[in-house]
Amino acid sequence: MIRYATPDDVSVINKLIRELADYEKSLHEVEITEEQLREVLFGEQASVFAHVAESDGEVVGFALWFLTFSTWTGTRGLYLEDLYVRPEHRGGGHGKALLAELGRISVERGYERLEWSVLDWNTPAIDFYESIGAKPQGDWIRYRLAGEPLRRFGGQVR
Repeated sequence: MIRYATPDDVSVINKLIRELADYEKSLHEVEITEEQLREVLFGEQASVFAHVAESDGEVVGFALWFLTFSTWTGTRGLYLEDLYVRPEHRGGGHGKALLAELGRISVERGYERLEWSVLDWNTPAIDFYESIGAKPQGDWIRYRLAGEPLRRFGGQVR
């Protein structure tokens, strides 16, 4: 099940952020506190959004994202900051479902881009992103799901 995160999810999202950072060999760089996360997600000037994936009532993954704007297209977009599913729950479709939900939101709201970055050594993620039609952008390994592939992918979730 994919759903918007609630304030009750802040603690587990914070833990998942740390698990992701550990996987990316960057745990030493994580500074965010639960209070900071609660503020950016649910505070008076919330600027970040999150969805969680649940399995048997347990949060097993999350997607944290924010809005972008393209001066070239004159439209908003969605930037996926973090996508993570606990290793023991990978392969169950949770990551794809989280990403598809963001695709659905993008299509529904008229956003022209769904973008994210991936570490160049993360070949399982790269293979997955390319399998859904995302394309790397420039010198960075940044992916964009746009146009027909975005509509096709975003149209899968109902």
